[in-house]
Amino acid sequence: MSHGVAWRNWSGRVTARPALIARPRDEAEVVRVVAGAGERDVTVRAQGAAHSHAPLVAHDGIVLETDALAGVLGVDADAREAIVRGGTRIASLGAPLREAGVALHNQGDIDRQAIAGAVATGTHGTGVALRNLSAGVLGARVVLASGDVVLCDAHREPELFEVARLSLGAVGVVTELRLSVRDAYKLEERMWLEPLDAVLDRIDTLCAATRHFEFFWMPGAERAACKSLDETDAEPVYPLAAEGKRLAWSDEVLANERNDLHSEMEYSLPAASGPACFRALRERIARDFPDLRWPLEYRRVAADDLWISSATGRDTVTISVHQGVDAPDEPLFRACEEIFRAYDGRPHWGKVHYRVGAELAALYPRLRDWWRVRDRFDPDGRFLSPYLESLRP
Repeated sequence: MSHGVAWRNWSGRVTARPALIARPRDEAEVVRVVAGAGERDVTVRAQGAAHSHAPLVAHDGIVLETDALAGVLGVDADAREAIVRGGTRIASLGAPLREAGVALHNQGDIDRQAIAGAVATGTHGTGVALRNLSAGVLGARVVLASGDVVLCDAHREPELFEVARLSLGAVGVVTELRLSVRDAYKLEERMWLEPLDAVLDRIDTLCAATRHFEFFWMPGAERAACKSLDETDAEPVYPLAAEGKRLAWSDEVLANERNDLHSEMEYSLPAASGPACFRALRERIARDFPDLRWPLEYRRVAADDLWISSATGRDTVTISVHQGVDAPDEPLFRACEEIFRAYDGRPHWGKVHYRVGAELAALYPRLRDWWRVRDRFDPDGRFLSPYLESLRP
């Protein structure tokens, strides 16, 4: 344990000085940390890989690192289920799942996050028929503020389950997850450049033509960098080629290196609004931020029924805006957020946004239910922080 030391997220943009950083080695130690927080009347925020750009972990209480709570505990290939510890990095899931003959249905293009952290924020990949990671959670094991360890799913403590599968870390410490998986599969990657307006004009066709489609656009450029991934029965090709020419197992192809430190805003929009919103962003950036040298990213996500998912109830386009840590991000992000608001956008919980409780409740129809259940299982706010309280309707 470390006392009174500086804490920072992955990019260094978010910082704090918690009273204590705890590093439990197992679930029993998690219970002791949570109990100790109750005795001291301080709050606890669990940390995965600290990859969120929002200040979800930053506070002055206890930061509970979950690095040691890692590993695949079991796979039932027939039932298409896997049980994994919450602190397991997504990058560490691919090989053991593949050895058992299964794989995650999808994942994002960064795999450094802890699985519980990615689930807690609704992290996603791309694909018109593919939902976010949270929608693949079948059950969770949670250390509550009371010290009880509870298993929840659609049948046992179903309301706790609805909160725990996209929790913002606000209802307890998720030590294990039961995930839906599928047969292991291979992907072949294709990348090309195409004029941005041509891409936007036929975006529905491009997205429907492949299992995964996305594009990146660098401000000021005439063309977009398009990427598609399709399932294949071909044998993997090793060593893996550079991005754009890969053919291998899904976990080896979906993930990419994203090492340049940055902050990020992402909003989810109704799928039909994506092209118009993107064009409005392009116009605003050209007018007010002509020196921006970080790309915008465009992806698709299938609708789900999670209470506070950014894709709840609607097929979704997500648009991400980036800024390097060596430049101020707030002017850019506030300008972009104005446009996202105009297109009924919902902010990604793990990325920068400036929305607060009352307006968030208009975007997420079950947000008040989420808070009601959260408060029932943590009435003293043991897992809250001032930032999280700002999200309360």
